[in-house]
Amino acid sequence: MSTKVELLDHSQDWARQAVREAERFAAALGGDPRLIAIHHIGSTSIPGIQAKPILDLMPEVTSLEWLDEKQPEIEAAGFEYWGDYGIPRRRFCPQIGGDGWRRVNVHCFLRGDEQLMRHLAFRDYLRVHPEMARDYERVKQECARRHCQDPHAYTDCKGEWIQATQAAALGWWAQRPEGADSRPSWVPPAAQ
Repeated sequence: MSTKVELLDHSQDWARQAVREAERFAAALGGDPRLIAIHHIGSTSIPGIQAKPILDLMPEVTSLEWLDEKQPEIEAAGFEYWGDYGIPRRRFCPQIGGDGWRRVNVHCFLRGDEQLMRHLAFRDYLRVHPEMARDYERVKQECARRHCQDPHAYTDCKGEWIQATQAAALGWWAQRPEGADSRPSWVPPAAQ
């Protein structure tokens, strides 16, 4: 398995792929109303910037214990189940390709969890502020150049910029203008 950090130009297909994977994850949960929505987050959700071609999805749920009970169904749908994987109040379910690379990262959080809000605020802030999205892309490119063989160092390299921007994003998100709502990639058919 290669560990090379490779950024690709933004693809319009990432949003379509996110919907397909969200539908597949939702189907594994059997239409249960404890799944509220699934959001497409991460760099592939921000139009116009380069990203590693790994989709990040964030299901919003009302019970983590219920998700724990659904582990067999989630795994049968092709996702692994790693529990909180170092982040309290999260359930992490990656999808690993045949080459050993993660193709999809699924980060499940309770509705209203601060982690969920932080991810949505960051994504929406960069979508509404394209100059900040371009700055993020510049940081990502520099970190990829410096740490092209070490994905963990690449992630750490972006950390300070992300932390500072998340603080601004959370302030903006708390007072965001009407129309800047976070639209999930997937909602239950009854809610559409």
